[in-house]
Amino acid sequence: MENITAEELKQRIDAGETLHIVDVREPHEHAEFNIGGILVPLGEIRAMQVDELEDLKNEEVIVYCRSGGRSSQAAMILETMGFQNVKNLTGGMLNWQEKFVK
Repeated sequence: MENITAEELKQRIDAGETLHIVDVREPHEHAEFNIGGILVPLGEIRAMQVDELEDLKNEEVIVYCRSGGRSSQAAMILETMGFQNVKNLTGGMLNWQEKFVK
């Protein structure tokens, strides 16, 4: 598992790159604030219910959560499921909001 910083990810989003971003938080957290990632809560990943991600096994997948803990777990689980290029957003949404939300 690799990490990606909020600055790196924002730069890539702002450049218009096509990215596969996955929010592993709970639905209420996603509803409060998100950066456009698809919602696949960590519990679903733990249960290996990731049908919507199956086509991304050979693509870069960037996972994020509130602070980086759950997304780190999710990244490791996805790697054991055969995902080749999973990146964890360092510091999660707390770090993102601190840096970019005024």
